[in-house]
Parts: sequence; structure tokens; C-alpha cells
Amino acid sequence: MKFDGVLFFPVTPFTPEGTVDVDILKEHITSRLPHGPGGVFPACGTGEFHALSIDEVRTVVTAAVEAVAGQVPVVAGAGGPLGHALAAARVAQEAGADALLVLPPYLVTGPTEGLVAYIEAVAASSSLPVIVYHRGNAKYTAAAMTRLAANPKVIGFKDGLGDVGLAQEIVSAINATGREDFLLFNGLLTAELTQGAYRGLGIPLYSSAAFAMAPEIAKAYYDAYISGDEDRRHALLEGFYAPLVRLRDQTPGFGVSLIKAGLRLGGLPVGPVRAPLVDPTEDQLVQLKSILAKGYELAGR
Repeated sequence: MKFDGVLFFPVTPFTPEGTVDVDILKEHITSRLPHGPGGVFPACGTGEFHALSIDEVRTVVTAAVEAVAGQVPVVAGAGGPLGHALAAARVAQEAGADALLVLPPYLVTGPTEGLVAYIEAVAASSSLPVIVYHRGNAKYTAAAMTRLAANPKVIGFKDGLGDVGLAQEIVSAINATGREDFLLFNGLLTAELTQGAYRGLGIPLYSSAAFAMAPEIAKAYYDAYISGDEDRRHALLEGFYAPLVRLRDQTPGFGVSLIKAGLRLGGLPVGPVRAPLVDPTEDQLVQLKSILAKGYELAGR
């Protein structure tokens, strides 16, 4: 599997009654495809996987597959309680997804051996290849990733922990296996802010929640990143991403809440976030609107 372009993590829109809004989800996805995403990752972190039932995961992934229509890979989320993760893997396969992003198990912290077993169980539950998400209570070692990389169904590693020393050890260990098809992702919140450093670790791919909200800005950053235009990349970092991160850090969970708010500001009625996340205040919305305006200015829109 290959990703050519910024990685798109769509939100999950909800109707006023609280159900998944399939029509708005498809509009959300199809409106971003002309901006050249390398892959679409529905029902993952930005898509509020934590708040979706298995039936809703099926609905979201099915809608994404239909909207994408084979143009780029679709990678669905699976994780949480093991039973939920296995069920999510199966419905993603039935829906036509191309791969799975395996999010951390629910709450408990197990030893490395248990984390490896968790990934292997999810990988065995469907025909889909899996990407390991290194985050929260799912903290993998270089030895664990060497073992998992021996499984051809494990095709990637996504770092959401931010321990660059450990990430370098893992990248080196995976490279030593000889796997030339293994994908390496930066999965930190607002990953654009750290991607310059992650490129130096040998991790060339990154998640972009901002692409879901403002694809023109995210694409401008990606183009500068790929072409080596460091002046433009740093201008976008300083003028848009750094202020966005400062606003994001005001309230837990705003890595998702601000994206949905930005979409609503842009006229797409994606609805609120689900508990325990909260939506921005009116003052925070004013700040977000100003940050977006500056980002569009820098992107040349």
C-alpha cells in the first residue's frame, strides 16, 4: 500500500437527533478529494471512534468507501475493548476498507507481550492489513515492532507518543527487518508542527486533522514540505499551525472539537462533538475564525 499525499482523517458528522449524518459525511469526503489526499481514514481519532457503536462504525466506513470510490486507500479505525476492536475490523472488511488503523486497547495497561497479542488478534480477525498506533497505553518497544513486522499483515507504525528517542529506535529496528513496504507515520496531534523533526527520524508520513477542516491550508503546507520550500513551510507553521495548537491546548479534546467547529464555520453542518468532548466557546470560535483567515491568506486563497 502506498500513500501519495496528505493523509485525510474525516470527522463524523451528526444530525440534530444525534445519528450519523451519512449525506454530510459523503459531502465532507468528496469535497476534499480534489485536494489530493493520499488516503482517507474514517472512524479514527478525528472521526470520534471512541464515541461510535459498531453499527455506526459500519455506517461511517461504508459511506467513506462509497464516497472515495477507489480513488485512494481507505483505512478504518479499530481499537478499544478487544471485542469491539475485532468487530470493528470485521465490519470494516465487509464495508470494503483497504486496511485498519489499530487504536490503543481500552484503559488497561498491559505488558509488551499483551500489546503484541492484541495487534495479532485484530490482524487475524479480518483479511485487512493493519497499522499499529503507538499512543497512550499502547506503548511498543523496538523489539515488539520487530516481532510485529515479521507478520506480513502488519504494514505500518504510527507514532502518537512523541518520544523521539524511542521512535528512532523503532524506525531503526523496522528498517533492520528489511521490510521495504512498511509505512511510518507521525500521528501526534496537529502533526504538521512536528513533522520537520519526524522527517529527520525517517518517518515521512503524517496525519492531518487540519486537512479535514481546511484542505487548502493543509495542502499548501504539504506541498512546501515535499518540495523543500522551508520558508513557506515555516511561514505556515508560525502563522497558522502554532496559533492553532495554542488554541487547541486550551481545552482537552480540542484536537477534534476545533476541526468540527472549523467545518461549521465554513458552512458544513457536521454537528457537535459527542461527550466527553466539548465544543468551543464563542470566544474560542472568534479565535479560530481569525486563525483560519490567516491560514487561508498564507495559503494564497
